[in-house]
Amino acid sequence: MNSLGLSLIFKMGCICAKETCTINARKYTIREHLAEGGFSTVSLAEDTLSHKKYAIKKIICHGFDDQRLALKEIEYHTILKHPNIIECIDSTQQGSADPVLNITSEVLLVLPYYHKGSLANELERRARNNDYMSPLEILHMFLQICEAVKVFHEIKPDALAHRDLKTANILLGDGMTPIIMDLGSVAPARVKVCGNQEAQTLQDLAAERCSMPYRAPELFNVESYCMVDERTDIWSLGCILYALCYFKSPFDSVHERGDSVALAVISANINFPENSPYNEDMKDLILSMLKSNPMERPYIYSVIENVHDVISKLEGRA
Repeated sequence: MNSLGLSLIFKMGCICAKETCTINARKYTIREHLAEGGFSTVSLAEDTLSHKKYAIKKIICHGFDDQRLALKEIEYHTILKHPNIIECIDSTQQGSADPVLNITSEVLLVLPYYHKGSLANELERRARNNDYMSPLEILHMFLQICEAVKVFHEIKPDALAHRDLKTANILLGDGMTPIIMDLGSVAPARVKVCGNQEAQTLQDLAAERCSMPYRAPELFNVESYCMVDERTDIWSLGCILYALCYFKSPFDSVHERGDSVALAVISANINFPENSPYNEDMKDLILSMLKSNPMERPYIYSVIENVHDVISKLEGRA
């Protein structure tokens, strides 16, 4: 065989070679890249022995803080257990970050793969066909999301908040079961802010990790002396319930127009589309969570109770 033929074989070998990674002695073949965020990438992978599909989240750590946060995410997976919260099947850290020597490390998480994608994908599909879900379908799905959020809020000794609840962070399992994902933004829920510097730190963190159309107003403009608690998530739940009804967060259109989401959120001016198949009870439920003053927002227990009340009314009419 001539050298040209050999070189072609080597080139083809390079083209056909699949990217692989090993996590705690299990080998995975990377099939495709699914998503990329500011801090991580998610790939579809296949166990080389069982051929079962998984999602592998890779977090690149540029410094000690990045590494600490990534390992904290793994820790949150171990304590936040619920059928509607994504499970971490395996994890590992590769290398050790050293910002002085410009050395990065990687933290890898093996997660279940949900082929139906996210609730955001489903709502985009429904929006194209003007395919509204029934009120009962919406409320039963929303109830499962709330039950999962309750796990964050009642964890001991200190309550946790997800801080980035949105339709893109809810995967869909069999039977349209909602699964909350991405624990990278999870933080202690109750933060006592004392002074301008602490307020600015929390505001910057929120800007970095909480998506604008679902971010609570108190995180856009953090006051110098205040208490922020788990009701940041209640605001996000209000946006999610609105999106379940009308396909998008009430502030998505503001974002798409290029107008100030911060101003729209802080004013909490919520518009409901006309001619939708939802009654005043559903709208009142949404508005009860979208109070600009967090002290006026219900805690998760009251939200769950209110959802049950609306379900009972609808079932009574059926």
